[in-house]
Amino acid sequence: MIPSLDSIFARLRLRQLRLLIELDRCGSLHKAAEAMAISQPGATKALREVEEILGVPLFVRQPSGLVANDAGRCVVRYARLIHSDLGHLRDEMLGIVQGQGGHLAVGSIMGAMPMLVGALGRLRRKQAQLSVEIAENTSANLLEQLDEGRLDLAICRPGVGRNTSDYVFMELAQEPLAVVAHPQHPLASAQALEIGDLSHYRWIVYPANMPMRQALERELNEAGVEVPRYPLETSSTFATFMLLEEDPTLVAVIPSAVAAFAEQRGLLVSLAVRLRALSEPFGVVHRVGSPLSHAAQLLVEELLTP
Repeated sequence: MIPSLDSIFARLRLRQLRLLIELDRCGSLHKAAEAMAISQPGATKALREVEEILGVPLFVRQPSGLVANDAGRCVVRYARLIHSDLGHLRDEMLGIVQGQGGHLAVGSIMGAMPMLVGALGRLRRKQAQLSVEIAENTSANLLEQLDEGRLDLAICRPGVGRNTSDYVFMELAQEPLAVVAHPQHPLASAQALEIGDLSHYRWIVYPANMPMRQALERELNEAGVEVPRYPLETSSTFATFMLLEEDPTLVAVIPSAVAAFAEQRGLLVSLAVRLRALSEPFGVVHRVGSPLSHAAQLLVEELLTP
């Protein structure tokens, strides 16, 4: 039987939560104890105490080491959120004492990165001592990092998450798409193209089931063109640029804002193929019940300012 909230609050200690995080990371009581500078018997005792407080076992022993069970993964996720919130508390208090500063961890999908960089530039001119950690990834991975407390907020699509009601969403923009290639691609100078004209070229695509991949496959299907059988899959902007540089016959779909940035610098060209925007807009996302830090609130203001 799961104990009451008052019982958990009275008995559970922050150091015990830190042990659960280290156990999940290390998979070993010995390594977790080393990370926390405590003895292994002390770590074993602390784990037993947490399991007794919560009334359920949290880890199982497997050949690979200690592995969290379903209950353990749930507790570890909330332990990380609490750890992250305490980090925000310290950073915000430090900012108050020093008059400015703080730390901000923000994630972004590729297409929103130009918007994020612009907003961060404006914010850092006002808060010069602000420390910022930036992660670029898919919406699904960014939502996982939000759930684990690794990010303060993300600019992505909450629709790919397991439960959209877990998130606060503030819409920012639609995401037009562009077909791009190396400046020496055979079709680089063509004035008008249909997507079927690219059927003989190999594609660089986003991973399966991601919105940008689905948008490309929709366009190909509607044009009666076979979906690429052997694409190069990556969610990395840099990898996409490097692959186009290495093989000038490749083509890729990326957000128009990123394409414009790269085209201005001579890294690639946008081919004369019209694609529709993604059906779901992107925006600022953070978890329900996790108040934004002062620095995160300031960034949101910059993002929402026309």
